Amino acid sequence: RPGSGRGATMCDYPSTWYNVTSKKATHVPSWWNGTKYKDGPGGTMKVSVIKGGTISLEVAGSGEFQAGALLAKAKVSVSAKVTSSVTITTGHEYTHNIAKKKYGHLQYGSWGYKITWKRYRLNAKTCGGVEIAHGSATLPTKETGWKYWETSS
Repeated sequence: RPGSGRGATMCDYPSTWYNVTSKKATHVPSWWNGTKYKDGPGGTMKVSVIKGGTISLEVAGSGEFQAGALLAKAKVSVSAKVTSSVTITTGHEYTHNIAKKKYGHLQYGSWGYKITWKRYRLNAKTCGGVEIAHGSATLPTKETGWKYWETSS
């Protein structure tokens, strides 16, 4: 508080805040069709996913020059366009042996986190936090890959 001569207190912080109360690694399945597989019983599973994309660049420009004299005028116009593109394809292949009499399952997705959180509000009388909400969320990351598991049927 201005002029009080005290340092910062809890009451000087934001009026609401979040705390992450737990964080656990998890696999977040992709929503693409064709990235969940089941095979068996027994044997070997081999699957792959391929992603592709094109990056394009186009530059266009023009210029004009005009020169004049008493009796003659010359006008020149120049236009140029340069286009370039590159296509990138990347893939990920996975092979796994399936136990006898078992079915193997593979699901492509992101390696992310499952978190739980709590939201607090400042209690101005006690300078403490009061829980006003809580919940959970699944957060994907940029890391992708396969999750494998087996079942009896």
